[in-house]
Amino acid sequence: MAVKIRLKRMGAKKTPFYRIVVADSRSPRDGRFIETVGTYDPVAEPARVDINEEQVLKWLQNGAKPSDTVRNLFSKQGIMEKFHNAKLSK
Repeated sequence: MAVKIRLKRMGAKKTPFYRIVVADSRSPRDGRFIETVGTYDPVAEPARVDINEEQVLKWLQNGAKPSDTVRNLFSKQGIMEKFHNAKLSK
């Protein structure tokens, strides 16, 4: 099973709000997911990002692949750097 970490769109028309979820790559964008690991609110000024680092690092170490947008969010939060450092230290 290919697992992805990606955004699930919530909110009303013209006011998007996203949940960062771990899902099977075959399930639809807003469909079934395994676990919610954070939120992203691009409408807030500045954009608000809330991520549970422990859960994200656990899923990344188990082989989950982040989407491009989620990878950028993780990079800005410093999560990808922590993941790569942990991977290299093994």
